[in-house]
Amino acid sequence: MTAIVQEKDEPFSLAFRVLAAALYGPRHAYGYPDSGTTESVKAISQEDLARFWQQNYHPDDAALIVTGNIKLTVLKPLLEKQFGLWKAGKSSAAAMSSPETTDARLILVDRPGAPQTTVACFSMGLARSTPDYATVEVMNTDLGGLFSSRINMNLREQHGYTYGAFSFFSYHRTPGPFLAGADVRTDVTAPATAEIFNELRRMRDTQMTPAELALSKDSIARSLPGRFERGTDAAATFAELFTYDLPLDYFSTLPDSINAVTAEKARAAAQKYILPEKMIVLAVGDRAKIEEDMKKLNLGKAELRDAEGKIVP
Repeated sequence: MTAIVQEKDEPFSLAFRVLAAALYGPRHAYGYPDSGTTESVKAISQEDLARFWQQNYHPDDAALIVTGNIKLTVLKPLLEKQFGLWKAGKSSAAAMSSPETTDARLILVDRPGAPQTTVACFSMGLARSTPDYATVEVMNTDLGGLFSSRINMNLREQHGYTYGAFSFFSYHRTPGPFLAGADVRTDVTAPATAEIFNELRRMRDTQMTPAELALSKDSIARSLPGRFERGTDAAATFAELFTYDLPLDYFSTLPDSINAVTAEKARAAAQKYILPEKMIVLAVGDRAKIEEDMKKLNLGKAELRDAEGKIVP
């Protein structure tokens, strides 16, 4: 309960709570934050926890990732001793109905007196298993994944609206959100939002330069070895293979996939997956100071939501 209160008091954490509710809706598992809601946490009983465990945790759909100086012949008896009595079973289906539409609209979350606004422009993105993963990552690294990215250079360096602006694709087993945003001064909320959209459109309309392409590809490919430096890092990396149904040789072939991305392919990915006309714009800030100018941007129907993501009449 304390963690939920803290999340609601931190603008960006609050934005993600509202984002999930707005993008996926109440009939989808992703429409709720991992920490739950005030109502759901209060309602959970010990019996609920035990029943959930019994219904959802079985060895049939589990994986154990082990890294370290140990042989399988030594490890296997230890595993049989600890897990041999774990009974097989079938997990209950998760609530994964079709998510809510991403028709363009403006969402305001009122924080009276806030000195800055958290702006999040988002839409439905991609599943982790997408064959376009490498191309999308190279494209987005130039758009908003580095300090030298287009969005950050515009909002921070050129206009001085923020200390940092960004964009990213959040990948799940089913499509997660694409998000571009920043914490900006209250008085520049609308101009900053307009500039984010300018960069989204520019990513679609112009190809990456040779320098931008090289920097994006190098920043991804050269960071891959760091994912295997420690045992904990390697285990987490290999767990992705199981979680997202990726082939066992995925990470050995990923550098080649990254290096094969061209400026033409990156622009095609931007045109396919970055859709300004479908973007939902969320502004967490002082409503009295930002609402009028934000509505002038013609971002679609405006709605007010509370800290749980529920629509306020």
